[in-house]
Amino acid sequence: MTEKKIRVLIAKPGLDGHDRGAKIIARALRDAGMEVIYTGLRQTPEQIVAAAVQEDVDAIGLSILSGAHNVLLPEVMRLLKEEGADDIAVFAGGIIPEQDIAKLKALGIREIFLPGTTTAAAVAAIRGVVTP
Repeated sequence: MTEKKIRVLIAKPGLDGHDRGAKIIARALRDAGMEVIYTGLRQTPEQIVAAAVQEDVDAIGLSILSGAHNVLLPEVMRLLKEEGADDIAVFAGGIIPEQDIAKLKALGIREIFLPGTTTAAAVAAIRGVVTP
């Protein structure tokens, strides 16, 4: 019997065109034995939630560098709830000011990874929250 793998959707919400960090995290999660779906650049919250539901993921990783985190991330959380998919664990990473972190976590985002976070820390955080 094969063990069920953790399924993670990695997404780049908004008009952010830099995806190197998202690709590094996606690779680290794959190397750690997780299944990863990468949606690519410039995704709307609606596209992200639709893909997460369709792919039946356990977690969503949102990479954002554009400064629109206080608009896009709450919208993803709202849409997940609206779709009845608020059991999907959501993580975020990128350029997010310290003063915004508590508000985003209060919305249900499990962890926020800032520049300098190791890939091992991201893998451990997902494993610590998600049971396949």
